[in-house]
Amino acid sequence: MALLITGGGGFVMSNLARLWAETHPNGQVIVLDTGPLDPPLERFFAPVAAQIHYVRASVLDRAALDRIAAEHDITHIVHGATVTLFAPEAPGGGSVRNPETDVPAAVIEINVMGTVTVLDWARSLPNLSRIIAVSSGAVYNDYGPVPAGPMPEDGWVDPPEFYGISKRASEMIAQRYGQLFGMSIASCRLSGVYGPMDRIRPSRAHYCAPYTALHRALDGKTIRVSAPDAVGDHIHAGDVAQAILSLLAKDGPLDHPVYNIALGQSVTIRDLIEEVARIVPGATWEVAEAADSDIVSDDTHKGGRWGAYDISRIRAETGWHPRSFAEALSDYASFIRDFGVTR
Repeated sequence: MALLITGGGGFVMSNLARLWAETHPNGQVIVLDTGPLDPPLERFFAPVAAQIHYVRASVLDRAALDRIAAEHDITHIVHGATVTLFAPEAPGGGSVRNPETDVPAAVIEINVMGTVTVLDWARSLPNLSRIIAVSSGAVYNDYGPVPAGPMPEDGWVDPPEFYGISKRASEMIAQRYGQLFGMSIASCRLSGVYGPMDRIRPSRAHYCAPYTALHRALDGKTIRVSAPDAVGDHIHAGDVAQAILSLLAKDGPLDHPVYNIALGQSVTIRDLIEEVARIVPGATWEVAEAADSDIVSDDTHKGGRWGAYDISRIRAETGWHPRSFAEALSDYASFIRDFGVTR
């Protein structure tokens, strides 16, 4: 049994790689990523290093995929490779300030044609059981059900940026591949993810609110926020990994083409910081102008991609549910204390 994870060096997918290896002691994990096997990642993978095979290549590299198929009997695929809104490097090298305006063609090529390349290659795998394509709440817009309620998977899709547009296109492409070629494929839309191994990578240069709040508190620094009543649906990377495993492991066909993976509730910045203060006694915070804030948010966004996501679909089908926000955030704080800071 072997799992291929594209984009497996990133912080969310690295949590999945380690969890799969821990729960499948006789299985193998092939990580395909354009980024390096950096020292923090190498240390994070150390307990399961014998099961991890790291391949540094692009999802557009069909020859690299063919070599993987020749060396491993791939039974499952999680396609997580992507160019995000916060990618500091362009595919192939070179720094960028805004991928959407600096390298829009690269965003679309990697996110859309990368998906096509992986799915078309996957058709040749004789023992492939299931593919999960990682999508994003970026496929939604800044509005949702009125009165504000959790975002369902059906409807409300209106991505405003190339990233979300490319993710929605990839969802549709994945669904059509499944229909045409009898492949078991589903996409999962993630809300805002935080947790272990969050660090700068070629595809990500962004510190989310939970990361910033916890790290400043643990450093003994005041947390400065611009909009304490701004909201977000924050999900721990370990819970995301468990959710994806539940979809991979489900017996029989999946019931839906798309699943939300999220905490399932809105958390204000104020709620976040108050929880951080319980975890890190003595933590302090203050409201500041956006230019002077550590966490800059927009408190006019209460729903849509910023609010809660409906997770009833995956809960009903697989039994998965996330930990409470308090428990998950405390777990992340423990990781930072034990593992060290991953800048």
